[in-house]
Parts: sequence; C-alpha cells; structure tokens
Amino acid sequence: MAGKAWSGRFAQGTDRRVERFTESISLDHRLFEQDIRGSIAHARMLSRVGLLTDDECQQIVRGLSQIQAEIESGAFEFREDREDVHMNIEAVLIERLGDVGRKLHTGRSRNDQVATDLKLWTRDALDGVADRLVALQRALVGAAQRHPSVILPGYTHLQRAQPILAAHYFLAYVEKFQRDRSRVEDCRVRLNTLPLGAAALAGTSLPIDRASVARELLFDDVAANSLDVSSDRDFAIEAVFVLTLIAEHLSTLAEEWVIWSTQEFGFLHLPDSLCTGSSIMPQKKNPDVLELIRGKTARVVGALTTLLVLVKGLPLAYNRDLQEDKAPLFEAFDTVMACLELAELLVSQATLRVERIAQGLENGFLDATTLMEHLIRLGLPQRRAHEVIGKLVAVCESRNCRLAELSLEDLQAADPRLGAEIPGLLGSANAVAAFRSFGSTAPSEVARQLNLWMQRLELGT
Repeated sequence: MAGKAWSGRFAQGTDRRVERFTESISLDHRLFEQDIRGSIAHARMLSRVGLLTDDECQQIVRGLSQIQAEIESGAFEFREDREDVHMNIEAVLIERLGDVGRKLHTGRSRNDQVATDLKLWTRDALDGVADRLVALQRALVGAAQRHPSVILPGYTHLQRAQPILAAHYFLAYVEKFQRDRSRVEDCRVRLNTLPLGAAALAGTSLPIDRASVARELLFDDVAANSLDVSSDRDFAIEAVFVLTLIAEHLSTLAEEWVIWSTQEFGFLHLPDSLCTGSSIMPQKKNPDVLELIRGKTARVVGALTTLLVLVKGLPLAYNRDLQEDKAPLFEAFDTVMACLELAELLVSQATLRVERIAQGLENGFLDATTLMEHLIRLGLPQRRAHEVIGKLVAVCESRNCRLAELSLEDLQAADPRLGAEIPGLLGSANAVAAFRSFGSTAPSEVARQLNLWMQRLELGT
C-alpha cells in the first residue's frame, strides 16, 4: 500500500484483480506531455504564492522535464499498479525528490488535474484536425482548378437532375469542411477554460493563483465553479460531435466516389497506390480506402454515443465512470485524423475520366429544367411550364430521343411560345451557361467562388 497516494485510510492492500480493472495507464499514458506541462505550470504558481521555494520549484521542473525526456525516449516504465499517468509520473518524481516531490500536488486533486490534461490534449488534437481540414480543402480547390470546364451530371435521389461544373462539385465539399472548421473553432473556444485549482470539488483554502496558471497554459479564462469542473465532460462530447460531422461528410464523399469508380459509372480513376486487389479475382481493383473511410464513420458515431451514455445520470461531482471518457475520445480523434489524411491523398491523386463522363452527359434530360425556366421567362406560370416540359420528356422517352432532337413542330405542339431559339438553350453546356443566381453552377459564379477560396486558403494562382 505504500505506493498508493490514498493508502493512509486503508488497512488492506488492493486486490490485483481490482488493480487490473481500475487502471487507466494503458490508455491515458498518451497524456504524459499535457500532464507534465500542467504540473510545471502548477509548480511555478505554487512558487509565486509562497507554497514552494524557488529551489523546490526548480527541482520539480527539472525532475518533470527529465521524466518527459525519458518517456519520449522509451526509457520510462509505466506501471499498472500506479493506476494512471498522473500517479506514474508523480510516483517517480517522489522517488527522486522525496518530500519536495510530494509538495507538487498541493492545491489540486486528480479530478481537476485529469480535466486539465484532457482539455490540453483535446485542444491540441482539435488544432491538428483543423490543420488537416485545411489541407483537404486545399486539395479540393486543386481538383476544381484541374477541371475548370468539365461538366458533370448532378444528382438528386441518385437520379440525374441538372448539369453542374465539376469545380462546383468540389467546392461544395470545401463549404462542408469549412463548416466543420468553424465548429472546431467554436468547440475550442468553449473548451479553453482552466479547470486546475478547482481541486476535488470545492476548491482549496490555500492561496493559489489560478489566473496565472491559465495564462501560462494559454487558457482564455478560469472555470468559475469548482463543483462543475469535476463533472464536466461537455468539451469531450462536443469535440466528438464535431468529429462525427466531419466523419459523416467524409463518408458522403467516399460513398459517391465508390459509385463513381465503378464500371457502371466510370467517372473516376483511382490511383493503384490507394486501392487493393482480390485474393481470388485477378482483375479486381477495389476502392478499399474509400470503403474504410465510410465504414470508420461508424466508430466515430459509436464514440459519440458512448460519451453521451457515459455521462447520463451521473451525479455531481466526480465519479469514476468518467475514467471511461478517454477510449472513445482518443479513438474518435485517431480515426478522423487518419481518414482526413487519406481523403486528402485521394482528392489530390484521383482523376476524373472526362471522356467517359462526356459520352453519357446528354442522357437523362439534364436540360429540362432550363427549358422550363425559359417558358417561365416567356410568361408561363411555373406549374404550367413544369407540366409542358414534363410532357415533352414523355414524348422523348417514347421515341428514345433527347429534347434537342425534337422538331420545332413537336415543341410548338406542346406550347406555341417555344420557337426557333430553343436549340441554343438545350444541351448540358447551354444549360450550365444559362445559370445566373448567386451560389449557382454558373461559370462566372464558380470562377468567383474558386478565386475566393484560393485567397481564403492562401493558395497561389
């Protein structure tokens, strides 16, 4: 029992099975840098307020820095019987410094210590996600630049709907990931309050200076209620919610590209280095990376669900249940970071099969809505114009032809307003050129948006 920080109260040693069941060092060892960073800031504050001498503070800072170097080099032994990363580091510090090391925990509890470490880790991880999102946005803008005039069929219900510029398609995902970046930034703002110094739940009677610790650790503010600090995992749940939306957006992109890379669609060529083969069918080239990005979304959704259920019904303040917050938090970040990295590679290296897309572009009456809107401009009510063009589409389907192949007599039989100008309106290229509205796939609008994103993402021309 001598090695336990709480051993004074107990007459019996901890059952080995309990130690195995309650340890968290197998997961939370990855918090070592944040734990040491927080402890150094705490020690310096204790020195400033007179609870440590300058010499004691220097010994602790040197000792913690040495421990960090040993962990980073692999020379440090994490022990399961010391429960978690905090006690592993502190126990070694005490072994080396004696009573000086024992003073480090003055004015804090593991409750506020772990909350601080986890906030520091999550803040660092959010910054990493933000950087990955920017890299993916830049890759998408690059794809838009490579295909400035390529026209794609746009879909609703996975049915051909209207023609769009490929650049417009890529920029749609830039917008989605920009919203994700905004949520990352918002989450970081709410996260960035210092828990340290709240102690177990009620604060401390010692003259600590929490504000100075907040400044050193680059927190914007100090958490205002010590009771709330011990139970608060909102920041972890919100972070994983943000990651879930990122994963959902990646999954949508992956799903589309899996479909586009099929022989049936043939819109997309994927590089061999980002695909795998079959153990039995030698001709196969499988989009496994895309499928796994889609599949790993389930892990992130599962992590969010785990955290939501974990905190459901927990009374104030700290409960050991909260030890289980790290596995879903770490897994969600690890999964999304890996998916973002691979998504960037895919977007940068995949190429549209322009000739194959063009071969079937005029199928599916992509210009029907443009023809309907022409009738609206001529004064026909939208519902009536919709009906007229719908009947013309039905005629084309019965003859297995396109709207552009109908005669003037066919058009005027549907509505006498349709005149000799109609051939200049039909076809996907003409339909795209007809768009005017802000945010549309109009070539001038897409060029404007592309230029705007190049500026925002600091990309050269």
